[in-house]
Amino acid sequence: MKYLLKNAEVMIKGELVREDVLVSDGVVVSLGRELHAEDALVFDFSGCVIFPGFVDVHVHFREPGFSYKETIKTGSASAARGGYTTVCTMPNLNPVPDSKEHLKEQLDIINRDALINVLPYASITVGQLGEQLSDFESMAEDALAFSDDGRGVQSEEMMKAAMMKAKSLGKMIVAHCEDNSLLFGGYIHDGEYAKEHNHRGICSESEWGPIKRDAKLSKEVGCPYHVCHVSAKESVEVIRRAKAEGVDITCETGPHYLVLDDSCLQEDGRFKMNPPLRAKADRESLIEGIKDGTVDMIATDHAPHSAEEKGRGLEKSAMGIVGLETAFPILYTKLVKEGIITLQKLIELMNTNPRERFGIGTEIKVGERADLTVFDLGDEYTVDPEEFLSKGRATPFRGERVFGRCRMTLCKGEIVYDVTKA
Repeated sequence: MKYLLKNAEVMIKGELVREDVLVSDGVVVSLGRELHAEDALVFDFSGCVIFPGFVDVHVHFREPGFSYKETIKTGSASAARGGYTTVCTMPNLNPVPDSKEHLKEQLDIINRDALINVLPYASITVGQLGEQLSDFESMAEDALAFSDDGRGVQSEEMMKAAMMKAKSLGKMIVAHCEDNSLLFGGYIHDGEYAKEHNHRGICSESEWGPIKRDAKLSKEVGCPYHVCHVSAKESVEVIRRAKAEGVDITCETGPHYLVLDDSCLQEDGRFKMNPPLRAKADRESLIEGIKDGTVDMIATDHAPHSAEEKGRGLEKSAMGIVGLETAFPILYTKLVKEGIITLQKLIELMNTNPRERFGIGTEIKVGERADLTVFDLGDEYTVDPEEFLSKGRATPFRGERVFGRCRMTLCKGEIVYDVTKA
């Protein structure tokens, strides 16, 4: 199919330019003013902006094993509605993708049902139990990288062995950093809210301690290393220092950690995630981190659960919130419109940096695959989880007034989301 997207501003190499975009046979074939193509379906996107499709290196699509929470089909539809064209799925599944056979179960579903580019991680350890390395060699061709996300690798020896194996295969270790010995049954940040409301807290050292350990191992082994969902100010400083020392380390944070802190907590499971919302000082440190390049990218950690699992309050609800359909409007409204970062910086964090670090996704360029998304930045609306395409509904942003509505998303040159047909 051939599509002509007219009269929008287009984000090309970090700059907004007024260009028409002609897409044919899955690729961008022309960029320019006043383009015409007699056999193309024409869309007038006056007043809109066309971005390269967003890249999320951290999502949970729950299939195989937990399809009542989310499926590849519903998760990828949710991503498309949020402007994402490439996402990377974590391995806390059943079966865990710890062997070629188990990984194939997920790949078969992706090949059948995914609306966008869905790239799976394989697990670091068998069953994510931390006791035995997964079959790295058999999965290296099909896995984006190796992660035990959902659980931290507790053993330094196991992590070192994983890094050595990953390095030998030209792969990255992507780490959920959590020291179980420091959790003590906590479920929100060990801060003022926890003290005032008699909740058990999770200390920041449970996060930054493993990051410090792994940064040292990464430098020693020479394995590329990426830290998931950074939430604590000490973590930012550990990573900043490691980068200064030449460690091949990158990290992500989530939209919620940049715009919320534990003063925003309510006695509601939609405010419960792992790691937890931390203090105002942590949020401010993360913002400084994205400004100075210490924090490389934003990933949603989209983690859907059933309504029943999220309806048990802060203490007993499952950890995790959904984020694919709110990430851009929340970040645009709370960070860009407030003058904290530029729109160009936001696209760096949501496309350029993850694309360059992981070697995935595309930019808008003639000859490149047509993965792009169209937003009306002036469209103001209220976040309503009942409109989500994800099966998950738990979001701390329910009822928020935001700007920036996705009008259309194309992946591989095909329309995968159209607001007029939603």
